[in-house]
Amino acid sequence: MLDSFLNIKTNQEPLEDFPGEINEKFFTVSEITRGIRTSLEHKFSDIGVLGEISNVRKPGSGHVYLTLKDKNSQLQAVVFRNTASRIKFELKDGMEVVSFGSITVYEQRGQYQLIINKIEPKGIGALQLAFQQLKEKLEKEGLFDHSHKKPIPFIPQKIGIVTSPTGAAIKDILNIIDRRFANVEILIYPVKVQGEGAAQEIAQAITELNNYADIDVIITGRGGGSLEDLWAFNEEIVARSIYNSRIPIISAVGHEIDLTIADLVADKRALTPSEAGELVVPRKDLLIEKIEKYKERLLQSLAGKLRLSKERLARITNSYAMKQPFDRLNRWQQRLDEFAQRLNLNITHALNTEREKLSGIAGKLESLSPLNVLKRGYAITTRLEDNKSLRDTIDLSKGDKIKTNLSNGSIISEILSVKKC
Repeated sequence: MLDSFLNIKTNQEPLEDFPGEINEKFFTVSEITRGIRTSLEHKFSDIGVLGEISNVRKPGSGHVYLTLKDKNSQLQAVVFRNTASRIKFELKDGMEVVSFGSITVYEQRGQYQLIINKIEPKGIGALQLAFQQLKEKLEKEGLFDHSHKKPIPFIPQKIGIVTSPTGAAIKDILNIIDRRFANVEILIYPVKVQGEGAAQEIAQAITELNNYADIDVIITGRGGGSLEDLWAFNEEIVARSIYNSRIPIISAVGHEIDLTIADLVADKRALTPSEAGELVVPRKDLLIEKIEKYKERLLQSLAGKLRLSKERLARITNSYAMKQPFDRLNRWQQRLDEFAQRLNLNITHALNTEREKLSGIAGKLESLSPLNVLKRGYAITTRLEDNKSLRDTIDLSKGDKIKTNLSNGSIISEILSVKKC
């Protein structure tokens, strides 16, 4: 393998011969490294390497550095920024991959490495792996939760459609809507639906349609195709624009067997673009037919209620009460008179009973009145200055004035002497 560079010319002069030694030519380190690089790049160009990824490093430059290994050996590898930006799935430690590229030598370190220009997961396509990785990520964040999904309006006044204006999908959607509900207003936002920049255009269209206050629902999608063709609807930027939309979104991507991230995030999934047209509006003729049936049932119900009301009114009109309207009034008045008479009797009886009770109490009070005592010849004496009744002579002194109350009048006296017991 080194034969390719053993004949490289060098500017270095051979050293002087030593006695008994063979003339030898020395190489610089750079020359050796360059020769090895030339030989490796010639022999190991455009090769595929099967191995397990480890030590993935992603510095700010955008390049990706990693190690490919099997149970016996390891190989340093690099994915430069332009190639790394095109890889749909995330490179992770422990992932088995098939890497395509060329072997070269990083001369500054004298280290051989694989420059990868294409990489695929072993046993599964790169896009399929990218789909699974993004699906798991968004599902953990709750973007697929049914609690976040908004209801589709029954009869939208204005529909926004985000798709290619030249594809079969827009024709199918418009034909179905026109056949089912011809006078609904439609706003088409033309975008690319595959290729570079398609995902960004779709996401921007959804965001801008949310600035319209009169749009009731949005349809986004395209016709069928390969996984690569449908990939714009598996991009994270599209998924998040659908999730953040305040307007309900119907996703109509490909055919029934095609499932995209946009389908999982959308408020409603249509299996085809044609079905999206069926989901977004009802059939106008069936709706009118249903309204007519409701109208007929309503009229029948009103007619029935009117008939029952007339019958009831007729029964009331022919009733005894309506024929003799004052009879019941007179009966109630007679009964009221009876109640009034009974009330007067009860009140009179109650007053007499209470009057007798009051007379008895008055008699008792009269017998206990001090005036009656005076009438029997007794007198009540009080001290003049404070009108306090006198019961003994303890508080009296000579010269005090007293008042003697008789049954008829009173006498004021001055004490000449006090005799105490």
